[in-house]
Amino acid sequence: MANVLVVGANRGIGYYLAERLLQLGNTVTVLDIQIQEIEKLKEKYQKVLLPIIADARSLSGIENGVLQAVQNFGDIDIAIHNACLCTFESERDTDLEIYQNVMDVNYFGALRLAKTVLPYMQKAKKGRIIFTSSGVGVTGFADISPYAASKGAIEALAKCLQIENEEYGISFHLFHPPLTDTKSASGISVPKEFMAKAKEVGYGLADRIWLKRFVICHSAIQTVQMKFSYRHPLFIGKMMTKAAKRVNCD
Repeated sequence: MANVLVVGANRGIGYYLAERLLQLGNTVTVLDIQIQEIEKLKEKYQKVLLPIIADARSLSGIENGVLQAVQNFGDIDIAIHNACLCTFESERDTDLEIYQNVMDVNYFGALRLAKTVLPYMQKAKKGRIIFTSSGVGVTGFADISPYAASKGAIEALAKCLQIENEEYGISFHLFHPPLTDTKSASGISVPKEFMAKAKEVGYGLADRIWLKRFVICHSAIQTVQMKFSYRHPLFIGKMMTKAAKRVNCD
């Protein structure tokens, strides 16, 4: 049994990730700006689920949530940053403030979590920290540059912090879900039948959460796709953008 903390799990992939982790016998603390959906799981998991209202943009909120998790369940074994803000406009139509807001949630939110949990994990000489990334952070995609840039930034952050914390027995990893039918992806003009189901992705990630590999995917097929994306990023980004435009024209 592990003590897991997830930032961003009131709905979508994060919700099903938390649900599956609870099914597997773990204790789970969820930090989110809304917790009404995840609180419904309290009926079944009263003693092992701790939902806390917290904003990924607030260092004090993250610190408070982490402290409560430690006080209730002990050392944190896994900390996951899954909070997400995504916009769907071209660079020309996107104000600088939008870029800053997206980076604040997606990148600096991940950094706030890491800075908060690392002292606990360094003292315990164990732990793993996982950031939820995205394929577009590797390949690029049209009209989504604030989000893609923030995901590219956490890719680099995870690599740097992995190197810095190996001596403490702490590992960093990236979740790489596919395009999934969630609220945050609703602005992408792709039919839902081409999107993965949030429950399938969340459950798959939970089942593979202890994999030693740096990039963790919910399925073998997604793992292969991401390997190809890392090898041919711009080619995949252009191809996916063109494919999405064709779908919209049909």
